[in-house]
Amino acid sequence: MYDLAIIGGGPGGYVAAERAGAKGLKVILFEKKELGGVCLNEGCMPTKTLLYSAKIYDSAKGGGKYGVNANDLSFDFGAMMSRKQKVVKKLVGGVGAKMKMFNVETVMASAYIKGRSQQGIIIESEGKEINTSNLLICTGSEAFIPPIPGLDQAGDVILTNREILELQQKPESLVIIGGGVIGMEFASFFNSLGTKVTVVEMLDEILTGMDVEQSAMLRQVYAKKGIDFNLSSKVVKVDGGNVTFEKDGKSTTVSGEKILVSVGRRPVTSGFGLENLGVELFKGGIKVDNKMRTNIPNVYAAGDVTGFSLLAHTASREGEVVVNNLSGREDQMRYNAIPGVVYTNPEIAGVGLTEEAAKAKGIEYKVAKLPMAYAGRFIAENEGGSGLCKVLVGAKYGEVLGVHMLGNPSSEMIYGACMAIEAEMTLKEMEEVVFPHPTVSEIFKETVFSFGH
Repeated sequence: MYDLAIIGGGPGGYVAAERAGAKGLKVILFEKKELGGVCLNEGCMPTKTLLYSAKIYDSAKGGGKYGVNANDLSFDFGAMMSRKQKVVKKLVGGVGAKMKMFNVETVMASAYIKGRSQQGIIIESEGKEINTSNLLICTGSEAFIPPIPGLDQAGDVILTNREILELQQKPESLVIIGGGVIGMEFASFFNSLGTKVTVVEMLDEILTGMDVEQSAMLRQVYAKKGIDFNLSSKVVKVDGGNVTFEKDGKSTTVSGEKILVSVGRRPVTSGFGLENLGVELFKGGIKVDNKMRTNIPNVYAAGDVTGFSLLAHTASREGEVVVNNLSGREDQMRYNAIPGVVYTNPEIAGVGLTEEAAKAKGIEYKVAKLPMAYAGRFIAENEGGSGLCKVLVGAKYGEVLGVHMLGNPSSEMIYGACMAIEAEMTLKEMEEVVFPHPTVSEIFKETVFSFGH
């Protein structure tokens, strides 16, 4: 009998397994593909590895601005892809080592939920049955393929996040259907390498959910770099490498050697016997409460399978909430300080409420914003670059509600804003925090200080 069985070895599953093992629980983890899930193998880590290669190439091309000249500059696409695989393999191995360290039994095979018995929940894998007191479902999500006419006849021209990471040659042209995080990160990578990139987005701005002002600024940066953006454009047909979309009643066709379909992801809730427990679904995902409990006792869910916050770090925290409650520590999931990052060049990051979200919720707020150039370190390291820091606080008490940044290295600074929101810090308290000088992170304090001046 196991204390906890986990189906899915992604950021929700393997972190929960590690935490549970560390607390002395008897844990078994099922993963049918590779430890690390989509994030480590087909998402977060391989894309960031490639984006870093592109950033180095961009820096070398612009080295003259810093007095550094690189002659006969070139890149090796195959070497970039090989290094990506090397990094992924190392990280997958690291997850496996952690499972052993914390005595987690790992089964690299599919798992199927058979139902309940007096001994607990029954799971079958590789012809064997096991019983567990508690079950955590972390089956993740998969790329959503919209029902666009001609899409399923286009063959290997069509790519999702999985196939595009397996390319052996750089495409000369790429059409990206969807201007969300995944779409923009691949747009950034291939644009840096000289691919002609065209983005077709159904909404009126890229990066839904991020600060709209900064999303528009990022789009303008990449438009200057040569990316063609088609906003408020609905794709109506795909014919080979041709994508036809409609905007304001007008039909336009764009072409690409490859087409990346990146219009979102959907929870994986079938194929592993979930129906045998009677777990309730909501908007395509597993319905849970703030302790990640489903409607069935002793059955929990975490990560993308809930269909709520499809981010690796959200999944990990949700897994921690489950394990904490199982081991006697009262805990609940909060979503008011979940950071979002887009690893383009420049990066964009945000946490908490955007202005748009605050208005929609009827929350009274004050806002201050400053160019990143107010931080000396930013000027020293970003010749000719621009950026913006925006801070939202409550109108009555001055508590930090949201922080949004455009400019490098936003991804490495946003955690400070997460802590400020979690701790419900006010403007006065933030002004008393000492930031190291010179760092780009000082822009956060400078923006806070500007509220009163």
